[in-house]
Amino acid sequence: MTYTKEYLDKIQKELNTAVLCDILDDLGYRHQAMDGSLYPLEEDYKLVGVARTVLAYDVYEQPKEAYATEIEAVDALHEGDIAVCVNKNCNNGFWGELMTNAAIARGARGAIIDGAIRDITQIKALRDEFMVFTKGRNPLDSKGRCLVADYDCPIECAGVRVCPGDLVFGDIDGIVVVPGEVVDEVVEKAFEKIAGENLVRDALRSGMLLKDAFAKFGIL
Repeated sequence: MTYTKEYLDKIQKELNTAVLCDILDDLGYRHQAMDGSLYPLEEDYKLVGVARTVLAYDVYEQPKEAYATEIEAVDALHEGDIAVCVNKNCNNGFWGELMTNAAIARGARGAIIDGAIRDITQIKALRDEFMVFTKGRNPLDSKGRCLVADYDCPIECAGVRVCPGDLVFGDIDGIVVVPGEVVDEVVEKAFEKIAGENLVRDALRSGMLLKDAFAKFGIL
């Protein structure tokens, strides 16, 4: 799935994970929010992009080509992508500064790491170009500790199935995965709900009772 930078920027600026989850609930997709174990490096991060998945596993000896598939996965990123990586054991800093810079050069917008990262200070300094959500931190190199098994494949990240082409949105409330086949519908309905929530907010601040506002607008 390909989206323009302007489209992704508009979603990132104007929407949020809560409203996307509400729309997904209404459409019957009730388990699209990750489990809360992953956090943004800075609380004000908002990140949206297209999932490019990476699946890693633990190893306990150093192979001859420790980085081969990992390098392929990063070099395969495209404009608008988010690298969604699973390396759950956190026994190494799977994602770091050099991978971040390589991803930026490919046009990727960020990374979601179900595992640990390193080079955090350097990555934070690149926040205007690239944002990272992660489960932990670890200065150890991935070499001899994990290998990338595959990329651009279905994965489970923090309890949610993620497929290449899904839309992923992260903010301080959490991370939501919008299946690729319903992205356009979900986003359209989310913008409609945001507009309605603005009306409800104004009514509540003007003194309308919550029950009356819900009866009038049907939004909570």
